[in-house]
Amino acid sequence: MNLELFDPPALEGTVALGRHALVLRGLALPWVEDLMPALQALERESPFRNMTTRGGHTMSVALTSCGELGWVSDRRGYRYASIDPDTGRPWPVMPDAFRRLARHAADKAGLGPFEPDACLVNRYAPGSRMGLHQDSNEKDRGAPIVSVSLGIPAVFLFGGFRRGDKAQRVPLFHGDVVVWGGDDRMRFHGVLPLKPAEHPLLGPCRINLTFRKAG
Repeated sequence: MNLELFDPPALEGTVALGRHALVLRGLALPWVEDLMPALQALERESPFRNMTTRGGHTMSVALTSCGELGWVSDRRGYRYASIDPDTGRPWPVMPDAFRRLARHAADKAGLGPFEPDACLVNRYAPGSRMGLHQDSNEKDRGAPIVSVSLGIPAVFLFGGFRRGDKAQRVPLFHGDVVVWGGDDRMRFHGVLPLKPAEHPLLGPCRINLTFRKAG
């Protein structure tokens, strides 16, 4: 196994994607020991599921949430809800390690203070993808988006303000964090289909923690 795929020494520090958009290479690595058990507890309480889009398609990415609000997709559209529709209970409380990492990342990117009330947890398998989209369901668009990558590598697409604008292709590795807000808050973004790979901690899987101020 080539561990350089997951923490390549050539990719360190920060990468600017826009005026108010940064990749913080490896920022989450010191937090992984606390993130993993919190993630496992979250999955037990609100398991991952593949939701249906407004058009009736099943998403290739499995999803769960934690915090005061969770993201929901079905035939009625995309929205935030305080209740997990699969369990009928409130979404799990956001783990302290999650919240502290999100605050830290926003501060490092110069976009703090940040108090997220929603964390979307996406699980990607090889071949799964996320099409270009804007995060537009949040009431507070003045707050940044903080996106944490764990597990196998992915190629993040960071585009313009129209879906057809050319998108940057940004490789993301275990522990990388992307933060965008301010002038860049409404940029289209997505993830290319993941290539087959195996991670020492997560196996053939990528976990993405996306923190938002939704309410």
